Amino acid sequence: MLVSARSFAEYRAMFALTDRDLDQRVLDCPAGAASFVAEAGRRGIDAVAVDREYAVHREELGLLVERETGFKRELLVQETAGFTPSWYADTDDLVRQWTANSRLFRADIAARPERYVAGALPGLPFPDASFDLVLSSHLVFSYGNRLGEEFHRAALLELARVARREVRLFPLMVYDTGERYHGLDRLREELAGAGIGSRVERVAYEFQPGDGEMLVLSCAGYRPPPAAAPRTTAVDPVRWRHREAALPTACG
Repeated sequence: MLVSARSFAEYRAMFALTDRDLDQRVLDCPAGAASFVAEAGRRGIDAVAVDREYAVHREELGLLVERETGFKRELLVQETAGFTPSWYADTDDLVRQWTANSRLFRADIAARPERYVAGALPGLPFPDASFDLVLSSHLVFSYGNRLGEEFHRAALLELARVARREVRLFPLMVYDTGERYHGLDRLREELAGAGIGSRVERVAYEFQPGDGEMLVLSCAGYRPPPAAAPRTTAVDPVRWRHREAALPTACG
């Protein structure tokens, strides 16, 4: 799996984010070395990143991504052959952009380490309803032929658990096959049975041809079942702005 370093502008396009969306507490999961949280912070947006790599690689992750992307340039050329240029003019442009984004990430994780939390799906280190909006890109369905349907089910329920209002996932296409994840309709039916509504929306972003769709989960009717054992939760080191208004419980 290639750790990516996408930008704030790409996130806005991938997830159709409006200014109103960004006036909420946002989680990026998994964040990798993306510059979304760094650039969000400059705009006064309350955003947190979570990724398993933060447990072993923190400031150096951006540098590792920069080196890996350069090292895999020829492989990226092969894998993206035939792609219609959209966000990136060509492979060299992708490498340039990811390098710049990873450097913003490195600077921000050093300056604001509390905004970058170690954790991984399907067991995030946050209490229920910790965030208003949860964003998840290029993991859950991108590797749909490797991770297994049980992982997908558990990951979606976990993302919904930590979201008060909405979860957005992009893309719905499996990276290796170029096809929409085969179990999507079945998972949506199961989520509906748990009280989680969903819809598929087109977005103004494509990486692979035809992958311009996101899945939106609405959590208004979802109440996560009690955990079989106490969850390991992190003490949030930044302000929980949305809780100051004494808003209702999970995903309301």
